[in-house]
Amino acid sequence: MGAQALADYGAWSDRDLAAALCRHDAGAVRFVTTRNNQRLFRAAWSILRNKAEAEDAVQDAYIRAFAAAGTFHGDAALSTWLTRIVINEALGRKRTATRRAGFLEGHAVTLLDTYREKQMSPSASPEGEIMRQQLAKTLEAAVAKLPDAFRTVFVLREIEGMSVAETAAALDIQEETVKTRFHRARIRLRDMLDPELKSALGQTVVFAGADCERMTARVLERLGLEPNTSGENA
Repeated sequence: MGAQALADYGAWSDRDLAAALCRHDAGAVRFVTTRNNQRLFRAAWSILRNKAEAEDAVQDAYIRAFAAAGTFHGDAALSTWLTRIVINEALGRKRTATRRAGFLEGHAVTLLDTYREKQMSPSASPEGEIMRQQLAKTLEAAVAKLPDAFRTVFVLREIEGMSVAETAAALDIQEETVKTRFHRARIRLRDMLDPELKSALGQTVVFAGADCERMTARVLERLGLEPNTSGENA
């Protein structure tokens, strides 16, 4: 789909987009999934802590959401509505797969301080970029070790950049609860979140590029729609 076609969908209201999703408009599906894939993946990962499981959860949530798009009334943003559905899907998977609950337990998070002191450098060299990528993976594991309630709030607020109100709506909790959990999560990670480490957050739980396109193609396929490459709406 061309940039102009995507821009056209970007001018639509959330209710109009939901109506298009309900009738399986391939262009609307591509636009909405491309816009939301990373946020939804991160939300699912924050609960499941397993990337393959998170991808599957997002796909199933999309199918469920598009089938129910006729019930979307615009009380919250479409992206928030989708986030809520993904969170419910991920929580359901977690309840039926409790063996995954302790997937990353037992790993010491204190190694981040040692890693930073010994290897982190302000250098923009290729070696420095490799170290940043390694640090992002280490930080990802540290975030995964936060308590479940803290971790999901932290991912949505700090990594994904959702507001307190959006996070509260997505999780169906009070805004004060969001603030408390986020504060406690930051306290637990405070020693790790100096400027160098925080700059690595943007590389944490990345789901973009080929991953994003693959997710959109799979959703289109599951809906019986061919990926639209001609620039025309299905």
